[in-house]
Amino acid sequence: MRFHGPDGEIILFDNLHLDVRAGESVAILGASGSGKSTLLGLLAGLDLPTEGRILLDGHDLSAMSEDARARLRGELLGFVFQSFHLLPGLTAIENVMLPAELAGDPEAAAKAAAALKEVGLGNRLRHYPAQLSGGEQQRVAIARAFIMAPKLLLADEPTGNLDHHTGQRIADMLFRLNHDRGTTLVLVTHDQALAERCQHVYRLQDGNLVAA
Repeated sequence: MRFHGPDGEIILFDNLHLDVRAGESVAILGASGSGKSTLLGLLAGLDLPTEGRILLDGHDLSAMSEDARARLRGELLGFVFQSFHLLPGLTAIENVMLPAELAGDPEAAAKAAAALKEVGLGNRLRHYPAQLSGGEQQRVAIARAFIMAPKLLLADEPTGNLDHHTGQRIADMLFRLNHDRGTTLVLVTHDQALAERCQHVYRLQDGNLVAA
C-alpha cells in the first residue's frame, strides 16, 4: 500500500500476504506507526489497498462499492476499536442494539440485553458511556461487536487502555467467545502475553508480516 507524502512516496505494505482460516485466532504485533491499525482497516474494507486484493469470506473487497462493503461488514464482521467508539448520547443497551436496529432486526433490544448480560453488564443497561468505567465501556463495545454473531472479529488493542485485571478479563472474554462461537479473531496488540494466546502470531515489520 502506497501513500504520497510531502517527502515523496511512502510504501506502508510491500507484498504483504495474510491468510486467516475460519475459527482461527491471529495476533499482529508491531511498533507504533508500523501500520497495524491500517491493516485492520483494510481487512474490514474501511480502507482499500492501492495494489493487490483483500478477500473476505470469498468477496473481493476491492471490487465492491462502498455501500456493498458496508452491507458485507454488517453481515460478517464485528470490530472492537481501541477508543471504544460508543455514542455518548445513547445508553449501553442502545449502543449495543444499534447494528441490529440498522439491520431491521425486530429482536434488537432483546439481543442487546442478552449480549450485555453475557459480558457482565446486565445491571448497566441504562447507563450512558460517561457513567461507565473504561473496562465497562470496552465490554459494551465487545457486546456490540458480537450482537450480530459475526464470522470475523477484528480487535484493535482491545486491552491497551485498561488496567491489568480488567484487561485480563476482556482477553478471557474474547477468547471464550472465539472458542464457544467459532468466531475468527484477528487482534492487534502490543501485549506479547495476549498475542501468545492466539494460534498464530505475526509481527508487522518493514512493510510485511513475519512469524513471531
